[in-house]
Amino acid sequence: MTKQTIINALKNAQKSIKKHSPEILTGIGIAGMIATTVSAVRATPKALQLIDAREIKENRRLSNKEIVATTWKCYVPAAVTGVLSTACLVGASSANLRRNTALATAYSISETALKEYKEKAVEVVGEKKEQAIRDAVAKETLTKHPLGEREVIITGGGDILCFDPLTNRYFKSDRDRLMRAMNELNKRMRDEMRVSLNDFYDEIGLSEAEVGEHLGWDIDNGKGYIDLDFSTQLADDGTPCLVVGHNHPPIYLW
Repeated sequence: MTKQTIINALKNAQKSIKKHSPEILTGIGIAGMIATTVSAVRATPKALQLIDAREIKENRRLSNKEIVATTWKCYVPAAVTGVLSTACLVGASSANLRRNTALATAYSISETALKEYKEKAVEVVGEKKEQAIRDAVAKETLTKHPLGEREVIITGGGDILCFDPLTNRYFKSDRDRLMRAMNELNKRMRDEMRVSLNDFYDEIGLSEAEVGEHLGWDIDNGKGYIDLDFSTQLADDGTPCLVVGHNHPPIYLW
């Protein structure tokens, strides 16, 4: 094999990698998302041991903030893998116009992995402690997005401070209004089969979001109806805040 042949082979390999970089990055990202879920599941028993040990030592229940402070190191490997996987998926999406198909696949796998993680977490630690972990995550989300730095949107649907983690928006509403919106859209899904995330925002009085055009719920895909999950926390100024999550997160629709 001549030197020129080797050079040509390397050039061809470089071109091939560059041409297929979106697919390569997407594959790495999908594998990383699955690895993130596995890592998080494996870390949960250790985190619970730390919580139990500290509660026994101090003879009291830990607050959400203390739970995060006690257990966050257990989830560092999962967080790092998740960040790198997300970076790969973002890189793939910006590198090729065909990113929508790749992202749809990645999102579907990630959503399935997340569902499996939640089910396994409940199985391993029980519903109460799994809820405590979710509450701690909700509190941490509010900490990262302080109320003082953001506009509070008045929707005309209630006076309770609420927070949407999908778009990081604070708004005024109440649990009844949100539940009515959920029930109305679930009723609509029985006829139309799917609703978008923006349909939900319209129903609760929020403006549409760019991400809301592509995410939503589709009962034909067997992903389930909208099922809101509420966590009551305190904003950074001490105001009670209802964090609005989803037991069935919206999936990539189109």
